[in-house]
Amino acid sequence: MHAHGITGRSVRSKRRRNTKEPYCFVATCAAGLENLVQEEISLLGGLEPVTAPGAVTWQANSLKTAYLACLWSRFSSRILLRLTQFEAPTPDELYKEASKIDWGRHFNGDTSFAISTTLVNSGPEMNHSHYASLRIKDAIVDQFRRRTGERPDVDVRTPGIRLNLHVEGTAAALSLDLSGESLHRRGYRTGAGEAPLKETLAAAIAYLSGVRVGMSPDTCILDPMCGSATLLIEAALIVGDSAPGLLRDTFGFQHWLGHNEKMWETLVEAAVQREDQHAETPWPMIIGYDADPHVVAAARKNIINAGLGDRITIKQRQLARLHPPTAEGILVTNPPYGERLSEKEAVKYLYRAVGRIFRQHFSGWQLGFFTANPDFADMLGVSWQERHRLYNGPLKCRLLTTALTAASPGASEEFDKGIRLSLQETPQANDQESDPALPAEDFANRLRKNCQRLFPWAEEHNITCFRIYDADIPEYNVAIDVYEQWVHVQEYEPPATVPSEKAEERFNQALQVIRQLLDVPHSQLFVKKRRKQRGNEQYQKRPDTTGKTDGKTGKLYEVREGGNRFLVNFTDYLDTGLFLDHRKTRALLAELADGRTFLNLFAYTGSATVYAAKGGAVSTQTVDLSEKYLVRAQANLSLNGFGGALHQFSEADCLQWLKSCRDQYGVIFVDPPTFSNSRHKNIVFDVQKDHPELLRLAMNLLTHDGVLVFSTNYRKFELDTELEEEFVVREITNQTLPEDFQGKGNIHRCWRFRHHNDEE
Repeated sequence: MHAHGITGRSVRSKRRRNTKEPYCFVATCAAGLENLVQEEISLLGGLEPVTAPGAVTWQANSLKTAYLACLWSRFSSRILLRLTQFEAPTPDELYKEASKIDWGRHFNGDTSFAISTTLVNSGPEMNHSHYASLRIKDAIVDQFRRRTGERPDVDVRTPGIRLNLHVEGTAAALSLDLSGESLHRRGYRTGAGEAPLKETLAAAIAYLSGVRVGMSPDTCILDPMCGSATLLIEAALIVGDSAPGLLRDTFGFQHWLGHNEKMWETLVEAAVQREDQHAETPWPMIIGYDADPHVVAAARKNIINAGLGDRITIKQRQLARLHPPTAEGILVTNPPYGERLSEKEAVKYLYRAVGRIFRQHFSGWQLGFFTANPDFADMLGVSWQERHRLYNGPLKCRLLTTALTAASPGASEEFDKGIRLSLQETPQANDQESDPALPAEDFANRLRKNCQRLFPWAEEHNITCFRIYDADIPEYNVAIDVYEQWVHVQEYEPPATVPSEKAEERFNQALQVIRQLLDVPHSQLFVKKRRKQRGNEQYQKRPDTTGKTDGKTGKLYEVREGGNRFLVNFTDYLDTGLFLDHRKTRALLAELADGRTFLNLFAYTGSATVYAAKGGAVSTQTVDLSEKYLVRAQANLSLNGFGGALHQFSEADCLQWLKSCRDQYGVIFVDPPTFSNSRHKNIVFDVQKDHPELLRLAMNLLTHDGVLVFSTNYRKFELDTELEEEFVVREITNQTLPEDFQGKGNIHRCWRFRHHNDEE
């Protein structure tokens, strides 16, 4: 299966070890892998393995266990032969003790060498690792010069012999590095995604997640965010009983005079036979997906280099499209970490998407989830059976594992079903024409009738976020929206002719009716006072809200629409982050975007981008001037299982961005604010004045057969008539107004633009 190139290249041993003392070997490893390494060493025949932080020490009567460790250890970083131990309070003691070793027994004067030093809690005179290495080097060079008149060269990059000095306190240990380069460098990886895993850590993740030799061919090992495919390659090496050392070109012991080449070649031949034996048996499916096509290409190269091109399948696919290829298997993944704020928010909701997809579709599967953000682990919504503390370099990480059965908590979506039932049943329970106990009888009757009409409609069309009242009676000047089990109430600013006391009385009456009629708990009712906005105030954080919110400020709630999920904020801003009147517009965009590139201008929280991605857009570009809303937009995409290089976000003024963009898009959505004024960026936008330039610039980026959808909520808007001569323009306002906004006046207006050569 592999191209084995490690035999026949060794420097033949010129001397034999003549001591009867047992060898002392040390396997170093990353923190958290010590027990796995100890288990390996025991299975390989190591005597009395002793575990310490980052190392396992054992005794042996021959080199065999060390060779086997170099060849077979999946989790070790280096295999060391301990040459001596001594007390070294000063660098001069290092020189003295190193001079006692007969270095001519280990290598010749024409062999280069290098020394790596680790100091742990060493004294004041031993506080510089470079100087400590220098003293060892001096001892070796001086000895060779005295005996032969020549000195070996130091080569820190590709030395023939590597020596390892470890000083803890005053206790020093000097060892010969038998592995040479770190064992995690298997030799197959040429390209890696962001934050690649070391191969040794990847092997540990796969093993601890349940990957074993000879897994059933009816199962599958699946990584939905495979990156460079390191996890899958290491899993395949385990399944195929392949020694990871077979992939390497060189080892450190090949330049060591104590090397037993015959023993090594025998062990390599045995490893090749084991690999060939398992190559003939049926394997489980091993599949990887990634959203980034460039990463997929790099992963495929790594797999071919590992000799596993016929064993591992890699495809470009978004997490949102994930389904189990077999009834049982292991889903193991190392999702993105997220370093910046926007990335961390996106990662947090990516975790929620992973958990939801796993619970919904992967009953009978095991999950191994490796994360550098263990605080986000609860976002997955699964009960973890085991938690392993591991490190990816300096990053403190966790490997979380569990198995999901049909009876597991979270294995079904009954919670979602309950939400829909509560929305349907509560208003219809009060079907009497009037209730004397309720104040504001006219308002109560109108709200009840609206609910009796709209709730069955919403249930029939699987709509859980919709408007049930919008100033239907002028005296009760409020808008009431249902978002799943939450109710969002906005009071419009009363006219100047209405005394403030009277307006406050009516508003309080309306709230009392809402609470009683909808039977909504106080914690699920959010109340705001809507005032006429100046500039972009509607997007600014509100200093407070009307009514108590019990510390709910800043919290994001997850709601559903059109098979997608969105994050809404009921407290901090005038708008929640999801414009309900654009529900049908978003659905239209999803249909148009299938198989096309999509551009979302003035994107707000990216809800249209989510629809386009779900609808099959090959790529999306989301542009908005607000960083905080782009953060939400990225989180919304992640929540739905979309992300990666094909979904780009740009914080920019849309007009300026359009002037500099050179790409073409098959579908463009333009939904600008009526007016915005950014003090910090000196940008003023007026939709009536600026829309001709905006739309012409956008049409320059539209493909010859593309569609642009333009929408505005400015009730007095008039479209520039010259645009209708330059392009094929058709107003589609009526087909984009949802049932719950019918009869509300021009809540928005909407047009469809095409180039003339595509006139229907």
